[in-house]
Amino acid sequence: MSVTPSPLHLAVALDPPDGRIPCDAGHHIALARLAERGTLDFLTLGDGFAGPGPDALAVLARIAPATERIGLLPTVTTTHTEPFHVSTAVATLDWVSRGRAGWTVGVSTTEAEAALTGRRPAAPPADVWREAGEAAEVAARLWDSWEDDAEIRDRATGRFIDRDKLHHVDFTGSAFSVRGPSTVPRPPQGRPAIAVDATEDPARQVAAEHADIALVRVEDPATARAVREDLRHRARTHGRDPGLLRVFASLPVELYDSGDAAGLADLIGDWRAHGAADGFHLRPADPGRDLTLLVDGTVPVLRDRGLLRRVYEGATLRAHLGLPRPASRYALARETA
Repeated sequence: MSVTPSPLHLAVALDPPDGRIPCDAGHHIALARLAERGTLDFLTLGDGFAGPGPDALAVLARIAPATERIGLLPTVTTTHTEPFHVSTAVATLDWVSRGRAGWTVGVSTTEAEAALTGRRPAAPPADVWREAGEAAEVAARLWDSWEDDAEIRDRATGRFIDRDKLHHVDFTGSAFSVRGPSTVPRPPQGRPAIAVDATEDPARQVAAEHADIALVRVEDPATARAVREDLRHRARTHGRDPGLLRVFASLPVELYDSGDAAGLADLIGDWRAHGAADGFHLRPADPGRDLTLLVDGTVPVLRDRGLLRRVYEGATLRAHLGLPRPASRYALARETA
């Protein structure tokens, strides 16, 4: 049974085939501008403690001023990393990009990566994902810890902030505690978008509870639709509006010519017509080659079929995703009190 498709969301991974992130800024900027020409919602860039190459968040911070609309989601690992530093780094990226930042939550389970920090031994997936969920929660609280109008900047009185509009988060997790408030003013989006690869449990539980974007690696539309329904059900059990969780089918892509590019448009259209996903996160085998064919071949077909935007209607990642800008929970509590 087919359903009426909602607006299509499209994203791309810039991860190189060998996992080695190039140190050439021009390379990344060229790919990001190409993806932006295709009016994609966002791009992702993976990362890990043990991998070679520059830090993904730093790379996208360099891309931010060289682009105008496309969302930027680096992978940031929560394991062995202080969540306070993660939250401030992502908030800074949101400021640098003028509201286009997100964050793909990453974890680490290997002894080799644990040895790089020397803070504690490796832990099983269930433990590190539970900690990752807590890190996502505390990050959101820290982004809320400055109310939107907390900054005064009044030279006459010498007051920079209204201290009544800064709030302690007082969060205690299984492996850390954070008092807050943040050292960075509230980001332009309020809360930068949180993404989770929700292919496996317990990551799926973290996505249902905390994510704005769930990336799911699937091989067929029936499986994709079942996972989407499962995630929406789990989100509802956590008291969330499931309509605010965007589920992306994450698919490998290898294109060699414009026949391939048109075929990808057919596949995307078919999956969307059957409610398989809210969007598609495409993982090119060769970003330089495949992204060009995607933008010049697949995107025009999707636009001609009325499935994909021709121009960006908004300026932030949340706007691209059709997600509202959340109010600070502390501001709401203070107003209610």
